[in-house]
Amino acid sequence: MLLEFTIGNFKSFREKATLSLEAANDDTLEETNLSSALDSGLRLVKGAGIYGANASGKSNLIEAMTLFRHLIQNSSKESQLGQPIPVKPFRLNSESAKAPTFFEVIFLKNRVRYRYGFEATQEAVISEWLFSQHGSIRETCLFTREAGTIRPRPGFKEGNGLQERTRPNALFLSVVAQFNGPLAGAVVNFTDEFRTISGTLEPQYMAYTAGLLNGEHYGRAIRELLRLADTGIADLVPEEIDKEHFLQSLPKELPSQLRDLLALAPSTPTVLKTVHQCFDSKGHRAGTVEFDMMSEESAGTRQFLAFAGPFLHTLHEGAVLAVDELDASLHPLLTKQLVGLFNSSANRRSAQLIFATHDLALLNPKRLRRDQIWFVEKDELGASTLFSLDEIKGVRKDANFEKEYLLGQFGGVPRVGDFQKAVL
Repeated sequence: MLLEFTIGNFKSFREKATLSLEAANDDTLEETNLSSALDSGLRLVKGAGIYGANASGKSNLIEAMTLFRHLIQNSSKESQLGQPIPVKPFRLNSESAKAPTFFEVIFLKNRVRYRYGFEATQEAVISEWLFSQHGSIRETCLFTREAGTIRPRPGFKEGNGLQERTRPNALFLSVVAQFNGPLAGAVVNFTDEFRTISGTLEPQYMAYTAGLLNGEHYGRAIRELLRLADTGIADLVPEEIDKEHFLQSLPKELPSQLRDLLALAPSTPTVLKTVHQCFDSKGHRAGTVEFDMMSEESAGTRQFLAFAGPFLHTLHEGAVLAVDELDASLHPLLTKQLVGLFNSSANRRSAQLIFATHDLALLNPKRLRRDQIWFVEKDELGASTLFSLDEIKGVRKDANFEKEYLLGQFGGVPRVGDFQKAVL
């Protein structure tokens, strides 16, 4: 379970910004929106919504999570000596542009609290650290890395002898995990459960959802979700197709990086046919008709189905899912239901949902607590800041969050001018 994620000097975030899922001292929606973190004594919220103006930095926060996960899982095996680390520092300040990017995560796994982080430039990992904490015992340092020197501590014997095998542009944690170190493996395994998706990359997740349809549990649940979402779809039929034909059918606007990833995937591409009920002139059932999902269903239906697989899998595994552009092409009632799945009895394994959105209908004290609502705001120097509604003094827990947000009481709204002046 995720407790905190911190970034610094990454894209629009010049200073450190921390997203915390630890609950505030508030009993609002306690039975539905909080988890007890497996008897650890911690109270964690099951989700957090991130609001802000366009270009404020919401997507940058999700992108930082994606990069953090990628570097942990791949830096020791994919990069070569001298290859740049793909960090992206804040470029609107001459000092920040040359300074390292900061990442840190605090999470709970097997009732042990871990704190892992690192700082890196495009040339090298500058510092790296891993701490663990059992119950109320204070933190134990497992290893540190400073100025090119890596020091495994007594509780991290699995790292001994691997310092020399760690390139300047690789994470020591990743190297140790590659050599089957159990503690390093626990951190890497957590990142397997810390996933990110985007509402603008629908085809990638459509294929993921299609791959789950043959499983009895997921297949039934996905079909039931489509029925409950009033899509008019009676059934789904997955079909394996020729890979070359599949690649040619992808939307032209699909990013080349994602297109290349799909081309290299070892699995056989699967497309979906949707089954609709057909009726005669008297309104009686007269068989069924198959539609092509990608060309004959609406953007909203495709988006909902694309999200269905990752959402259901996250709930089933008790994982963490971060979603950018949650409300892309979706009706507000559907986004309400998707978020509500995590704040309900359906979330039996304390899964967590982090989502960036403009959906104002979710800014409701009957759906989200103050500590579940976050804002990103960009200052006059182009730097983003992150803060929660709970940090703003004087906001009642039963206030009209949506109204006060639109009035600019919380910040995180665009300073819009009069558009008519541009055309008159």
